[in-house]
Amino acid sequence: MTTTISRLDGEGSLQVHQDDSMKIEAGALVIAVYGKGGIGKSTTSSNLSAAFSKLGKRVLQIGCDPKHDSTFTLTKSMVPTVIDILETVDFHTEELRPEDFVFEGYNGVMCVESGGPPAGTGCGGYVTGQTVKLLKEHHLLEDTDVVIFDVLGDVVCGGFAAPLQHADYCLIVTANDFDSIFAMNRIIAAIQAKAKNYKVRLGGVVANRSEETDQIDRFNDRVGMRTMAHFKSVDAIRRSRLKKCTIFEMEECPEVVAVQEEYLKLARNMLENVEPLEAVSLKDREIFDLLGFD
Repeated sequence: MTTTISRLDGEGSLQVHQDDSMKIEAGALVIAVYGKGGIGKSTTSSNLSAAFSKLGKRVLQIGCDPKHDSTFTLTKSMVPTVIDILETVDFHTEELRPEDFVFEGYNGVMCVESGGPPAGTGCGGYVTGQTVKLLKEHHLLEDTDVVIFDVLGDVVCGGFAAPLQHADYCLIVTANDFDSIFAMNRIIAAIQAKAKNYKVRLGGVVANRSEETDQIDRFNDRVGMRTMAHFKSVDAIRRSRLKKCTIFEMEECPEVVAVQEEYLKLARNMLENVEPLEAVSLKDREIFDLLGFD
């Protein structure tokens, strides 16, 4: 059940709070991937899921965006959303089977698209809660090693933060520019708030589509973040999206192998060598003054 109550992690607002019985059990590593809209979260999530699977892990990726395009490079299709499927049975969850809403993708990665309410009519936090509820009712989380939530960008409401109530770590995808680092700073503030009441902690930064990382490095040094992976503007990554496949399915060449190795390194570090960060977000004026050149 999902309720809306006032909580310390949402001072001055009402927050979507998931029933404690709907928490994902200890055992699976749960990662929430956040970042500015269009920064490459779905590409990062899908390739990271593939990397975990290459390491022999049982992986579940949950897309948390109404446009439900998180998993298409894994499944080679736009799969139906949980909300679409629930509507067909008038929200009687007992009528559903796992194969109605969970789809197997590349190298055994299991894929779910939560979907979302029509624009301006509901809360994405409710959709996330219903998805986790379904997965638990069908015991689909019990044999999972890694769960990745791929979360839509540029939203700051309580529903946007709902996956953080399930996650162990948050990875923030950013480019080496003001706008995406500004968005990252806001996400750090959200993690600070949620960490008061939930287990979620900051895992680090994924630098994406950036040749250099000087602005990211400057920000990280100031707030206490760290870069866990760096992906430059590699055309093979762009082409993999057009081919509807992961980077692990692209024809191998030195730049493709380098990207594959970086994803595998990120996956290994998240499994074996990640330390929770206690980063502190900046005020808007502070970040404005920090970034850029004299």
